[in-house]
Amino acid sequence: ATTPACRRMSLSAGSSPLHSPKITPHTSPAPRRRSHTPNPASYMVPSSASTSVNNPVSQTPSSGQVIQKETVGGTTYFYTDTTPAPLTGMVFPNYHIYPPTAPHVAYMQPKANAPSFFMADELRQELINRHLITMAQIDQADMPAVPTEVDSYHSLFPLEPLPPPNRIQKSSNFGYITSCYKAVNSKDDLPYCLRRIHGQHDGPLPRQHAGLLPESLIWAYIVQLSSALRTIHTAGLACRVMDPTKILITGKTRLRVNCVGVFDVLTFDNSQNNNPLALMAQYQQADLISLGKVVLALACNSLAGIQRENLQKAMELVTINYSSDLKNLILYLLTDQNRMRSVNDIMPMIGARFYTQLDAAQMRNDVIEEDLAKEVQNGRLFRLLAKLGTINERPEFQKDPTWSETGDRYLLKLFRDHLFHQVTEAGAPWIDLSHIISCLNKVICI
Repeated sequence: ATTPACRRMSLSAGSSPLHSPKITPHTSPAPRRRSHTPNPASYMVPSSASTSVNNPVSQTPSSGQVIQKETVGGTTYFYTDTTPAPLTGMVFPNYHIYPPTAPHVAYMQPKANAPSFFMADELRQELINRHLITMAQIDQADMPAVPTEVDSYHSLFPLEPLPPPNRIQKSSNFGYITSCYKAVNSKDDLPYCLRRIHGQHDGPLPRQHAGLLPESLIWAYIVQLSSALRTIHTAGLACRVMDPTKILITGKTRLRVNCVGVFDVLTFDNSQNNNPLALMAQYQQADLISLGKVVLALACNSLAGIQRENLQKAMELVTINYSSDLKNLILYLLTDQNRMRSVNDIMPMIGARFYTQLDAAQMRNDVIEEDLAKEVQNGRLFRLLAKLGTINERPEFQKDPTWSETGDRYLLKLFRDHLFHQVTEAGAPWIDLSHIISCLNKVICI
C-alpha cells in the first residue's frame, strides 16, 4: 500500500503509525538517515511469544535465524532479531539539539551579543567576500582589455588594479609586465589565480608605508614561507619567485606563494643536451636568499629595505626594534655560506615559536569548527521548510480529500501556522527564531 506524503512527517513523538517496529514510537527515524544519530538505548528486543502489539512472535526457520513478527496498526512486520541490546544507564536525546559552546572556545571569544545559532558575522563576511571574488565577473564594455577567455579559462576578473596603458610597471622578478586575475577552468569548473605576462611600464610611484609589523606576525609568516620552501625543495624543485610581490595573503595570516613555476616555463629549453635539474641546487640556495629578503622587507615594512644600498640601515632597524633571533635568522639567510644550506637549518632558529604558531592555528581551527557546529543542522532544516512549503497551500488539489482541510495534510498547515504565525501579547506578529528552530528540530522527516 502507498503511504500518504503527510504521514512521512511526524510532528511529535509517537504521532505516526508507520514507525519501524524495531524502534519505539518515541525515537527518530532508522539509522540509515544521515540527518540524525539514533538513540542506541531505544532499540527493543522482543522476547515473548504473542500476536499483540507489545508482544511480538519469534519463529525459527530451517536456517536457524530467528525471525520476529509484530503487528502495528493492523500491519504485520517480519524482521530478524539483529538489533543490539539496550544500553543500560545511557539516555540519549531523541531530538536535534545544539550543544553549548566548548569552554576553551567560549573563553577565547569575549564578544558581546555573539550569535547562538549561526556563525559569527566576521567569519560570514570573510567567506562572503571570498565567494564574491570567486563569482565576480567584469563588464566587457568597461574593460575591453581583459580577454573573455584564455585557453581553457574563462570568467576572468582582475584581482589587482589594471595598470594604465601609459604607465606600465615591469615586474622585478620576470622582467615582463604582469597582472593577476581570477579565472575558472572549463575542465574542472574550479577557480584559479592566473598571472598575465605582458608589456612594460614605468618604475613604481613612491609610497608612504605604515608602522612596523609585530614580531609575532613576522614569525608566523616565516613559519609558513619556510614550510612552503621545504615542500618544494623536498620534491627536488625550486621556487625561484620568493618575492614580496608574489606572495598572496588570504584570510588573516594565511600566506600562499604565487607564480611558482613561471620561471620554469619562461626559461624552458627543449634541447636534448639541456638538463633542467642541473642547476636546481643553485636555485634552491637562491630561494633561501630570497626568503631572507622577504623577511627583511617584512621587518622594515618596506621594499626599499632589501635594496643593496639600504641593507645596512635596514639591519640597524631590525636590531633596534626586534629580537636577536630574528636578526640572526635574516643574517643567516642573506649571508652566502661556503657550504650548501637547507631550509631545515632555520628550524632551530625558529625554535619554540613554531609551537606558538601551531597552537594559534589549532585555536583558529577550534573557532571555525565551533561556528560550523552552529550551522550543522541548517541543511536539514532547509529541507524541512522546502517540504512544508511544497505541501502547504496547493489550491489545485482542493478536490482531493487527502489535500483538503480535513485530510492528513491539514496537520502540516496547522504546524506551519504554529511555526511562523507567532504574535506578541499585544497581538502583533513577531519573529522568534528560537521558537522556529526549536520546533523544527523536533520534527522527524523520513
